[in-house]
Amino acid sequence: MVVASTMRLTRFSAGEDGESQFSELEITFPHSRTDRFGHTIVSTAIAASPAVQLAMLPAGLDQGWHPAPRRQVVVVLSGRLEVGTPDGQVRTFGPGDLFLADDVGTRGHTTRALDGPVQVLFAPLPEDGTTWWEPGPG
Repeated sequence: MVVASTMRLTRFSAGEDGESQFSELEITFPHSRTDRFGHTIVSTAIAASPAVQLAMLPAGLDQGWHPAPRRQVVVVLSGRLEVGTPDGQVRTFGPGDLFLADDVGTRGHTTRALDGPVQVLFAPLPEDGTTWWEPGPG
C-alpha cells in the first residue's frame, strides 16, 4: 500500500499589504518506518510545542477582526469553524481539519462557530519561528 507523502495545510498570515490572507503549505513527510505489523508510517520531524490547549468555542461565537494570539496550529476536533480574511475569502473547517493561525501583528481574521459549539486543540509553535516541516524561521 502506498502512503501519501505530502499533506496540504491552510495558513493565514500577513500578506505583502500587511493584511491576513490564506495560503496553502505543502507539508512533506521525509521520515518513514515500518511498524511491527508491516505498515509503512511516514512522518514529519518532531517539533516541540511550548504548550497544548484544548478549548470549547461556544455555539454562536462570532468574533470580529482579531489576530492570532500567537503562531499556532489549530485542529478542529468537533463542530464547524468559519474563518474569514480581509480580502473577502472565507473558509470552513470541520472535524479533523487543521490550519496554521499565523497572522500575529495584523488586523487579523474573523472567526465564527457554525451549527453549535466547536472543540479545538491549539498547538503553539516555538517563538523562534521554527516549525516541524521546515528548518529555521517559518
